[in-house]
Amino acid sequence: MRELAELKSNPPEGIRVVTNEENMLNVTGIIEGPEGTPYAGGYFSVKFKFTEEFPAAPPKCWFATKIFHPNVSSTGEICVNTLKKDWKSTYGIGHILVTVKCLLIYPNPESALDEEAGKLLLEDYENYCSRAKLITSVHATPRTKPPEFETSPPTDTQGGDAPTLSTSAELLPRDPIPLPMSSTSALRQSPSPASLSQPLPSPADTLPTSLLPTSTTTKERVAPSPLSTANSNVAGPTNATASKAVKRSAAAGEFGVEKRKKALKRL
Repeated sequence: MRELAELKSNPPEGIRVVTNEENMLNVTGIIEGPEGTPYAGGYFSVKFKFTEEFPAAPPKCWFATKIFHPNVSSTGEICVNTLKKDWKSTYGIGHILVTVKCLLIYPNPESALDEEAGKLLLEDYENYCSRAKLITSVHATPRTKPPEFETSPPTDTQGGDAPTLSTSAELLPRDPIPLPMSSTSALRQSPSPASLSQPLPSPADTLPTSLLPTSTTTKERVAPSPLSTANSNVAGPTNATASKAVKRSAAAGEFGVEKRKKALKRL
């Protein structure tokens, strides 16, 4: 069972193993016809039968797929020394299948089980290849590859469910917000992203109470400056009201300057 699991996860090139879940001794090997041989394009099934003497004795193996080969009989029996006198208890299923695959590449006509195939191989190699190709195309070439030889589909990096974003990530804009800057000089003067992330200190946190302007320490509302940009659709103050507001703001400014000077002297 350990060897079968290894053969399934890391099979030799051109070799696959099929097992039966109900009977672990029901093992079938599939050999892909090697390129450059008359068996190219074919897929040949090799059946195993394990006796009670295994692994001291080799298992019985035969081709379940019809093949024209000097060392394979008409009933599928395989003539190879690995399954006879050269067998070792350390050999396993993978070793047998690799040996049989090599037999498809280098047939041995001197110990032929199929005399016709052995004779053609020695006397007329072209005729032997034509006959082997014909048998392969008829009995061993399926319309589609066996599923065991199908390559696994590539992972779909674009498919599947999209990753769930965290609450903070969902609040971030997906597209960059354009800066309201119209010149490169303005961009150079803009603060860095790091500085934007820090809250700006208020004057109440950095200056003593005595140095704060009057408008920050009292609840009195300061009238807007008449010199600021106004909406053309809104009527502005009269000249008299505007002049009074200018005088009051100038007086408040002078009072604030004098008060700051006195505070600095005390410090």
